[in-house]
Amino acid sequence: MNHTPNPDDTVPTSDIDEAAAPPIEVELEAVKAELASLKEDALRERADLENQRKRLSREIETARRFANERLLGELLPVIDSLEAGLGNADGDASPLREGMELTLRQLLKVGADNGLVPVDPVGQPFNPDHHQAMSMVDSPDHAPNHVVQVYQKGWLLNDRLLRPALVVVCQGT
Repeated sequence: MNHTPNPDDTVPTSDIDEAAAPPIEVELEAVKAELASLKEDALRERADLENQRKRLSREIETARRFANERLLGELLPVIDSLEAGLGNADGDASPLREGMELTLRQLLKVGADNGLVPVDPVGQPFNPDHHQAMSMVDSPDHAPNHVVQVYQKGWLLNDRLLRPALVVVCQGT
């Protein structure tokens, strides 16, 4: 049985292509949407990388600023001892005193060059963030809640407290 197709029974090929394939406009819109999505993803990735770079840069800067914290903290008792020794040798003009003064100045300069700043708050208002109250006294010469005496200077390293000042505070009348 040989069946020959009738030319009237066949569907034109152009009709098949149009029915099976989406119109070019629909395909173009899909490609445009995908391109927009890829651009958005690329921008988001770029922003994430930039944020990560900035965060890493801040962390490196913080690490650099406070890298000497332990060493400088361990030098504070040496500075205290030199200051106490010089305070007890009032009026002495010996070469030993001059050497101690020079050593102290050099230590303070190295500390200052690395962000070390003394906290010596006599006469200033008590600040619990930078001072540690050791006692309270009545003092007519000082305003209430102000530092009357400093037992031990405090120190800041790049605006961060390294050691609080040990102080006596006026309790007010």
